[in-house]
Parts: sequence; structure tokens; C-alpha cells
Amino acid sequence: MRSDRLLSALLLLQAHGRLTGRELAERLEVSARTVHRDMESLSASGVPVYALRGAQGGWQLDETWRTQVPSLSEPELRALLMAQPRVIGNTHLEAAAERALEKLMAALPTSLRTSAASIRQRLYVDPTGWRGPTEDLSALPIVQDALSLDRKLAFHYNQPGRQQIERTVDPLGLIAKGNNWYLFADTPQGFRTYTVARIEKPRLLDQPSHRPAHFDLPTAWKASTERYQTERPAYYATLSIEPRTAEWISIWRTTTPAPHPQTALPKDWKTLRIEFDHEGEAAFFALGLGIRAIVVEPEALRTHIAADIAALIRRSQTSSV
Repeated sequence: MRSDRLLSALLLLQAHGRLTGRELAERLEVSARTVHRDMESLSASGVPVYALRGAQGGWQLDETWRTQVPSLSEPELRALLMAQPRVIGNTHLEAAAERALEKLMAALPTSLRTSAASIRQRLYVDPTGWRGPTEDLSALPIVQDALSLDRKLAFHYNQPGRQQIERTVDPLGLIAKGNNWYLFADTPQGFRTYTVARIEKPRLLDQPSHRPAHFDLPTAWKASTERYQTERPAYYATLSIEPRTAEWISIWRTTTPAPHPQTALPKDWKTLRIEFDHEGEAAFFALGLGIRAIVVEPEALRTHIAADIAALIRRSQTSSV
């Protein structure tokens, strides 16, 4: 509805101070012409919004003017409570978020407070996995401090299979993807992404961080992930797999159907082309499937697995003597 859009535009300007017509159009999912008409409507209704000309222009709300935030609707309240603080994964942050929710609950009208309490009693978010603890997020509060205070951040960073490195970065944002947290930062080498769980000894520095003009975190993250998907090395192997195992694999692996090999395998077996990072990962994966799979190609992977099996047999024979 147009009234909802006008309120959203007003709250965006109140939160950000100044936004270009393009930024408003993207956030409101309308055309630039519609944004212009909406701004004229707000101005005509007495809201002190005005246009700024030039390359750094846009729309701005008078800094001394504030509107009262309207009360939450029940769908909005439900959506907010569904994102319970337990999903944060850090006890200190969870406690602070829990206190904020309690304050929100206390400020709600009686009818909504009762509804909110009912929702919370019927929802529990368990951030732990079945096979062990969650990531170590002890560095997360300091990373958040660096972001909120616009300060440079120094830390030690653990890279899988490599020596620990030291980094000093300009923090730009935090991304929660699945169960993982990532720090998106600017460095002398350009934008970089760091897994928060691999950050050790984080230190907040006195120097202010530099934030590129007009930086937009969702846009930068999308470009970064697309570039990663395009540039990262990929290794493909074709495996014939018994049906139930193939179904399970397809849930959490990138697979595509492949022609069934001309062998004596059961006809109901599925032949899949599966993506891995490298040959070693593919061999480890195939060996773990045991008799429930057979490698069709590449031949080098078959040779790799045969050598591993032969080494395992020799080791078993030696240890049993």
C-alpha cells in the first residue's frame, strides 16, 4: 500500500539522514519516478524533506524533525520474535539481546504482550549441531565493537593447512550465513572475508577505520560470493551410488545426473557427477562410502583410491603381526 511505502521512506530517511533516489528506489522496490512523487507527497503533507542537487545529492530529512514510530502489528511482532537471540551463538550477545527483547515486551500493549509471550513459549532455537559444539565465536563481540565504533581491527587468523597470519583491517560488516559468521573487511589488497571462528587475539586499535563512500554490504557480499563461486578451483568425479545413499548425498552436495556405466552394477543405482574442491577430498569421500559406491571417472581418482586401499591393507597386515 502507498501509505506503508511513504512511512517506510520516512523511516529510512530518519535512520540514514540522506539517501539518493536510486538507493530509496532499491530499498522500496519501486522506480525512481515513484520515489520522486512520494517525496513530493511527504513534503506537501508537512514533512520537512528536501532534495539535494549535485553528485552527492539525494533526499534528506531535516535533522531536527522526528516522527513517532508506529506500534508493531501482530505479523511484525511475530517475525521479530521468530528471530530469537539464541541464534546469535554467543552467550554475552545472547544475554544483551534477551534484555532488549524483555524491554520491548514490557513496552508492548497488553494484547500484544500476551501474544508475544505465547509465541516465545512455542519456539525454541537450538544453535548447537548434532555432531559437536558450534563455532568458537569468542572474537565476535570485539569484532562488533570495531564495526560500531568505526575502528581498525588487528587479529591473528588461522587458515586451514597454512601458517597463522596477522592482519590489520578496516571492518565493513558482519555476515551470518547458515551457522557461520563472517567479517567483511577492507585491506590493502582489497575486500576480504574472514571466518570469525578462525580469528584469534582480536585487538581494537585507536585508529579510525576507512569506509568507502556509498559502500553497500549486501551488494559487496553478493559480488564477493559470485566471484568466489566463479574463481574457486573445482574437481569433478562421477560415482555410481546405491539409491538411498545417492538421495542423501544430493541433499548437501552439488550433483548432476550422469550416464549409467556399462557394468554389472544394479540398475537402480544412481550415477552422479559430484563437485569437490580437489582430488584428495574426492578420494576421502569415496572411501567413506565403502561398498555403497564405485568411482566411474576420472581414472586418476580410481588409481588414487586403489593406492590408498593397498596402503591400508599393508598397514593392517603389519599391525596384526
